[in-house]
Amino acid sequence: MKLDRYQLKAGKNLTTFEFISEGPRGRIPKVIQFTPTNYKDLYNLAFGDKNPGTEQIDDVVISNNGDSEQVLATVVATVYAFADKYPDTWIYATGSTKARTRLYRMGISKYLEEVKNDFVIFGQIHNEWEPFVKGTDYEAFVVKRKFRNFEL
Repeated sequence: MKLDRYQLKAGKNLTTFEFISEGPRGRIPKVIQFTPTNYKDLYNLAFGDKNPGTEQIDDVVISNNGDSEQVLATVVATVYAFADKYPDTWIYATGSTKARTRLYRMGISKYLEEVKNDFVIFGQIHNEWEPFVKGTDYEAFVVKRKFRNFEL
C-alpha cells in the first residue's frame, strides 16, 4: 500500500506501537498491540485510542478524525513489521463491534490484491475459516506472512 502513514514509535520487541492521529478533532494518541493467545504462534492484534487516564487501549471510542486511510496504512505497516520479525506467527484481528469488523473487511478488500502478494488471509464465518473472499461478511480475520524468496 503506497499510502501516507503516521510515524510509529515501536516497543523493543515490536509487539507494541504508538502513533498520533492528526485531524479536525486534534492529535489523538493511538496504540497497536500484538499479544499472544492460547494457541501456538497466534497473536491478537488490538488497536485503538490510548486512554489518557489508564494508558490502555480504548477500542470502542469513535475518534472520527478524518484520517482513516492513513490510520489503516499505519496499522498495516505494524503488521508487516511484526510479521517480518516473527515470520512463523499468525495474526488474528476482529473489530470490537460488527461495524468495526466491517470497516476492517472493507480495508482488506480494497487492498486485497496487493496484500495477497505478501500475506495469506483467511476470514472466519460461522466458526469456520476460509480463504478471504471479497463481499463475504466475516466475523474475524487471520493473516500470515508468506515466505519470501531472496535473490542472491
